[in-house]
Amino acid sequence: MESYSMPEETIFRSKLPDIPIDNRRPLHAYCFERLADFADRPCIIDGASGAVMSYADVHLAARRAASGLHRLGVGRGQVIMILLRNSPEFVVAFLAASHRGAVATTANPFYTPAEIHKQAAASGARVIVTESCYVDKVREFAQERGVTVVCVDGPPEGCLHFSELLAADERDLPEVDIDPDDVVALPYSSGTTGLPKGVMLTHRGLITSVAQQVDGGNPNLYFHEEDVLLCVLPLFHIYSLNSVLLCGLRAGAAILIMRKFEISAMLELVKRHRVTVAPLVPPIVLEIVKSPLVDSYDLSSVRTVLSGAAPMGKELVDKFMARLPNATLGQGYGMTEAGPVLSMCLSFAKEPFPVKSGACGTVVRNAELKVVDPDTGASLGRNQPGEICIRGAQIMKGYLNDAKATRNTIDEEDWLHTGDVGFVDDDDEIFIVDRLKEIIKYKGFQVAPAELEALLIAHHDIADAAVVPMKDEVAGEVPVAFVVRSSGSQITEDEIKRYVSKQVVFYKRINKVFFTEAIPKAPSGKILRKDLRAKLGSQFPSA
Repeated sequence: MESYSMPEETIFRSKLPDIPIDNRRPLHAYCFERLADFADRPCIIDGASGAVMSYADVHLAARRAASGLHRLGVGRGQVIMILLRNSPEFVVAFLAASHRGAVATTANPFYTPAEIHKQAAASGARVIVTESCYVDKVREFAQERGVTVVCVDGPPEGCLHFSELLAADERDLPEVDIDPDDVVALPYSSGTTGLPKGVMLTHRGLITSVAQQVDGGNPNLYFHEEDVLLCVLPLFHIYSLNSVLLCGLRAGAAILIMRKFEISAMLELVKRHRVTVAPLVPPIVLEIVKSPLVDSYDLSSVRTVLSGAAPMGKELVDKFMARLPNATLGQGYGMTEAGPVLSMCLSFAKEPFPVKSGACGTVVRNAELKVVDPDTGASLGRNQPGEICIRGAQIMKGYLNDAKATRNTIDEEDWLHTGDVGFVDDDDEIFIVDRLKEIIKYKGFQVAPAELEALLIAHHDIADAAVVPMKDEVAGEVPVAFVVRSSGSQITEDEIKRYVSKQVVFYKRINKVFFTEAIPKAPSGKILRKDLRAKLGSQFPSA
């Protein structure tokens, strides 16, 4: 990563040279640019049924579904909601929206009806694509708003079947003049605070982001056409949608879809389909480390494991790599609003790009990164923690119908302020300390929850853990831990406190331990700290 200094700013760039990116096309045209080369290659493998769709199959199905959306009155700039678990229909529906010049807003099907209604209303969804088991969550809303519900199974009364979209003639799909700055994806994000907001991701932005990851003539970076990608992370989250599905399509890889994570089923699919690239999140990494089932499966085909959404400590990384000795692990760093990838690990490339433990790589190509003082906004140099800011064509267009929130996130010079605290070291590697608003302040000292969490989950008697601040009259805030015991463990609060206190400075010691059955997390794997802070006010039992 080269850096250059200006009077007021230190700007960091990738170690790799910028590349030409033709981001003036529609997203689907970019992803299927080499369709003639890949037509007969496996594109989507349904892990549940074993059914395989070739690249030609997926491209044709997407065009037919787009024609079906046209029949339903969906036009350029209008919104469909995809309320699905991972499935081939999710892929086809998303690509169909792109072909139509429409927008896909993706939603977690496990949301409550109120959460779904709020997103559907805010986005102006005209069609909802879902499963029959979720129809009751949207039926009343759809009837009141005149929204068409399309089911991939069933369908229940009053719903169309997805096959009716596919029955449309692709030749009836009208030509659409898609502008590169048209929105194509509308995921919702609130970080760890605030209300969910629609993140407007454009054709130009998503093409740029995918190109930053897989283009440029270096097949050692992430994926290539011989790869089999594991798609177990939810496609309704931007990490999987972008860095698994879209990157996989662009590379011409086979994408193995799992509807949900279950350790034994995942291990069996990895073995059966000889998965080569496995994008994961730390909770899955942790389960792989601690599961005795892993030793029963041949995972030697896995050459690359990607991890994002939250940082992993050195001990967890070391234990994980011992389980997959043939694989290379790289941690990336992203944020929905950033399109989403800010930095990527280059350990998959040939030397001289080794990546340090705990680092999340180098800023992506064709982008700029800087670190600023959260209080003054002043640009900071190397090894100085501050708020990470990113600039480039990949970042969001803004928040839907929320100009104020957009201005608070993207400044007048087009820098997107992430709200994450991190630094760039002497070797140009990026380290994320924590969320800006999650830093615990103990008498002015800063305590990063992620650091303590890495220590806790390294303990064999602890299955999972999260650290949040608790108000204290003397210190202001003290760190407290929510802990999930490992199966059969009887570890006590005092034992945990002693274990941590031996490894950290006094102000990072755990003040209190609350035992719980599970740590609340977003689909991306990020800890929902606001939920845990709310529990602190309800006299949560400590034993």
